[in-house]
Amino acid sequence: MPTDPTLLPILLVPDLRLRAKARPVGQGDADAVRALAPRMLASMYKAPGIGLAAPQVGELLRLVVVDLQPEDKPAPLVLVNPEIVAASTELATREEGCLSLPGQYADVTRPARVKLRYLDLEGAKREIEAEGLLATCLQHEVDHLNGVLFVDHISALKRNMLLRKLAKELKARGWE
Repeated sequence: MPTDPTLLPILLVPDLRLRAKARPVGQGDADAVRALAPRMLASMYKAPGIGLAAPQVGELLRLVVVDLQPEDKPAPLVLVNPEIVAASTELATREEGCLSLPGQYADVTRPARVKLRYLDLEGAKREIEAEGLLATCLQHEVDHLNGVLFVDHISALKRNMLLRKLAKELKARGWE
């Protein structure tokens, strides 16, 4: 458990909340989302990671934070109700990991480029086109909003090996 009250505990597989579909953020959620986003960013930076979705901290809201830290400077993106509106037919394979599956990595093939629509924290409509690591990260985080984990994109054999390895490591750390 984090000792810093601003940090949020990140859920680990097999927590069932990671498999739930998050609900859209509505008008009545504005204050909660504005309070949650900086805490999610702080938790993501501390982990350390480059993306975090609200379901990973137990909030079933369609909210994602991402920061690839180009040039080693913070450049946080907060995406409310993100949706992929276009994806390239060209594919790219990258190694992915996840804060909810610590220490586990696998090559995942996804569209090489995507376009997302989302709202910023002020409620303004935005669009972002991404490729490379950002495209992968955005797709990975949007998957979380739909209860999908990166291991769902790999073969059953690789997935089972990864999940067994994770369970063994967590048990060795006393995290049952």
